[in-house]
Amino acid sequence: MTVPKALTIAGSDSGGGAGIQADLKTFSAFRVFGTSVLTAITAQNSVGVHGVHELPPAFVRAQLDAVLSDFGADAVKIGMLSSSAITAAVAEGLAAHPHGPIVLDPVMIAKSGDALLRPDARQALIERVLPLAAVVTPNLPEAGALAGMTVADEKAMEEAARRIQALGARTVLVKGGHLTDSATDILWDGTTVTRYAAPRVGTASLHGTGCTLSSAIAACLASGRALDAAIREAKAYVTAAIREGFAAGRGVPVLRHFVERW
Repeated sequence: MTVPKALTIAGSDSGGGAGIQADLKTFSAFRVFGTSVLTAITAQNSVGVHGVHELPPAFVRAQLDAVLSDFGADAVKIGMLSSSAITAAVAEGLAAHPHGPIVLDPVMIAKSGDALLRPDARQALIERVLPLAAVVTPNLPEAGALAGMTVADEKAMEEAARRIQALGARTVLVKGGHLTDSATDILWDGTTVTRYAAPRVGTASLHGTGCTLSSAIAACLASGRALDAAIREAKAYVTAAIREGFAAGRGVPVLRHFVERW
């Protein structure tokens, strides 16, 4: 029996709603075997991020070498990289091993507003990791930061996607979760704009939606889906998980990752 395998490279969310924890739950929900490389450990709950401890870049690389040299990866999801040194270690480690397509979620700011990417790491992300990705999945604030513009509507989303693609990305999916009237995502592949329309579900902002969407795309790619099909399936899954979201703590609610089972 052959089981698809996906690797997540990201930070740990001790609250369980985002980061490595959300990625592994999502992989399992798609029947994909998940492996992980931790870049940082956070002291975090539903109220906010109370501390971040970055792992030594050499140890991040050691994890990457250990996982890819044994399991391999049919797809890779990259989330929180935190520093320029960790970003470089990840880029070098990925270059040293064969692996499947990369989904880059350029994590910069937590839902609580806490910074998760150092300013010096932004350029390293653009130069070292962004060109490796099959698809980059920024939300509106992240797209604005990468594109150097304000992104608040679909027209700006399309322009930001074009600018980010010009930085070296193969394809760019700008997520519309921060839009006020819909939850439409926009994909630019260098020649065609594709809109993934969806109604806004509920009014509460949930923790871990971006991590979950990108890891769902990676899981679908690991299973052999084409990118368009992977995005559509991932978006339907996240929409259902948001609809069934719940308050696990006193703050921001979380997604129900195993929405079909409990």
